[in-house]
Amino acid sequence: MSLLDIFSTYLYGLKLIAITVAVMMLVSGIDDLFIDVVYWCRRFWRWVTIYREHQRLDYTALYEPDEKPLAIMVPAWHETGVIGKMAELAATTLDYENYHIFVGTYPNDPDTQRDVDEVCARFPNVHKVVCARPGPTSKADCLNNVLDAILQFERRASFEFAGFILHDAEDVISDMELRLFNYLVGRKDLIQIPVYPFERSWTNFTSLSYLDEFAELHGKDVPVREAVAGQVPSAGVGTCFSRRAVIALLAEGDGIAFDVQSLTEDYDIGFRLKAKGMEEVFVRFPVLREDKKPSFGMRLLGQVPSSSTVICVREYFPDTLATAVRQKSRWIIGIVYQGFKTHGWTSNMTLNYFLWRDRKGAISNFVSFLASLILIQLSALWLYQHYWPDAYRFLSIFEGDRWLVLLLWINFFLMANRMLQRIIFVTGYYGIGQGLMAIPRLFWGNIINFLANWRALSQIIAQGDPRRVAWDKTTHDFPSVGGENRARRPLGSILVEQRAITEAQLADALPRHRADGLKLGSWLVHHGWISAEQLAEAVAEQSHVAVESVDAWQLKPALIKLVPASVALHYAILPLREEGRKLVVASESDIDPVSLAALSRKLSRPVRYVVALRGEVTVGLRHWYVPYHQEDPRGLLDAVLRAGLITAEPARRLWQHYVHQQVLFAEILMSLGHIDAAALKALLLRHERTSESLGEFLVGQGVISAEVLQHALHLQHELQSTMPALLVESGVDASSLKQIRSAAA
Repeated sequence: MSLLDIFSTYLYGLKLIAITVAVMMLVSGIDDLFIDVVYWCRRFWRWVTIYREHQRLDYTALYEPDEKPLAIMVPAWHETGVIGKMAELAATTLDYENYHIFVGTYPNDPDTQRDVDEVCARFPNVHKVVCARPGPTSKADCLNNVLDAILQFERRASFEFAGFILHDAEDVISDMELRLFNYLVGRKDLIQIPVYPFERSWTNFTSLSYLDEFAELHGKDVPVREAVAGQVPSAGVGTCFSRRAVIALLAEGDGIAFDVQSLTEDYDIGFRLKAKGMEEVFVRFPVLREDKKPSFGMRLLGQVPSSSTVICVREYFPDTLATAVRQKSRWIIGIVYQGFKTHGWTSNMTLNYFLWRDRKGAISNFVSFLASLILIQLSALWLYQHYWPDAYRFLSIFEGDRWLVLLLWINFFLMANRMLQRIIFVTGYYGIGQGLMAIPRLFWGNIINFLANWRALSQIIAQGDPRRVAWDKTTHDFPSVGGENRARRPLGSILVEQRAITEAQLADALPRHRADGLKLGSWLVHHGWISAEQLAEAVAEQSHVAVESVDAWQLKPALIKLVPASVALHYAILPLREEGRKLVVASESDIDPVSLAALSRKLSRPVRYVVALRGEVTVGLRHWYVPYHQEDPRGLLDAVLRAGLITAEPARRLWQHYVHQQVLFAEILMSLGHIDAAALKALLLRHERTSESLGEFLVGQGVISAEVLQHALHLQHELQSTMPALLVESGVDASSLKQIRSAAA
């Protein structure tokens, strides 16, 4: 057989393959076109009906509900240096305060554990969880360990989380995300927000192909899926589960919520919740405020405010071919092969349609790659025939087959529509530059998906069962957020280092201070082991801030009005002065970054703090923000001084002694173990909106009993000397003091 005959046979085979591929592309193209039609028709219908009669929900409505406790679950295997950045970014940007981050680490990953320990010391709302088994296990196994630790934390703290949120250590969380979850979690059981990858250099087609896929998937495909089937697949990040959903999953799995053998536990859990009749929602919620809206120039470049300001998750995706193939092969195994084996098909044909869409990638990825190869070969043949001298002239493989030409034209228009849809949704968030670049990236994405499919099949064949394939973690980058992740040293160690106490005194004090209802530092001052100045210096060094002595009676009323009573009492702060727009406040203890950021939001201005001496803020709060139930101690001391019953220097020392013995009611409750600091923080957020005293509020909420309240108040009274008693002890005549008090009354 001649070379020409061989080539003719090759062209005939190529034609058969092209026909097969074209038919398969037609089926897939019509499937995609259906989603496009549903999306645009639904969008048009809502525009001419719903939004003509009803205003869109404004982002300010997210502030109306009380802040419910929310738990963020973060698996961490070899994440050294990342958790601190995540906690820092969350603390400084999240417009929410009542949340806790639980980080799942492994016993054989000491570097990550050490990093998380330092973060936990600085951020009291970050908690380390050590998984039972060495890593790397599956993400689902890590999440099960984290969830178990959360439930134990709830029992210790005597409160319950309303929502459980999935995030990775590399995620950058929108500042309003927790507000949105808080608004919806009482009504929905699975809440998913969009994921928009960060941009990289325009030449990095691998990473930017994720940008294209997620922009269209979370801009169009998933909203249509929710509208038609009422089912939402979790993306594994930016997902919030209601407490009802988590309890149901735990009950179904006999204490195990996430399928440890699944490589895509997030996808799996969405179907399980749907089968239980749970409410699932995909939320594209724009925050149309001035600092969020795209600039005029970006709008000219195609960015749409309602798309580019949505509450979403941002993160970097793999930027090399190998890592992208590894990640996508894991997704393919979990969604297509494990998903089919676990869930099969359902009795709901609508849901089956979307299952088909999930699983068709196992075929369409190969088809798209074959189509690209056929296009390359036909293009090469055309170039040869038109530009090579004395080239052979071959009949087109489509010659005489009008139906095949028609099929190719239909596929061409379907492909053109695919490109147009991708350009629209990429442009809406990223601008027209990225939108147009989505066209060449589409072909590179086909190569990645083909290789990922090939790798997935190879792994399944090697293991003999898709559920035996091991979990393969993909590393990501985390954007620089600045700031320094400084470890927070124990107060006792600082006091020993400063030679305020000895190691033996510290060992003696540690088991005794809680029994007396005091924190370690307060106990040491109360028993005269250290001075209030020494305690303040140690707290300041621990918190990396300055020390200032505060005389609350010298503060101006105009300054006090800058901080509402509910805020001042919640955070136990006193405003000291203004430095430009910045407000300087005093606290007797460390203010964690989450609380400091919340203070800035509530006061609508930057805030920094200094450490005051023990009792100075406490007496200031009582003077300015809490009506006295008894006489004013400072006023009584001044009256005694004016009457000549005591001189200035003894009066000054007496006042300092009185101030340094004062203790907050909340400190006694926590020291006695009646309430956890985390639970108290959550309760104080709700207490801000009431007019009750803290004790009455806690009794009303069932946190403590009336007997515990009375015991704590009695202990507080015993710990704090009264001014009349101190005056008598200092030698002031009791009868003269009685006359002064009667005159003042």
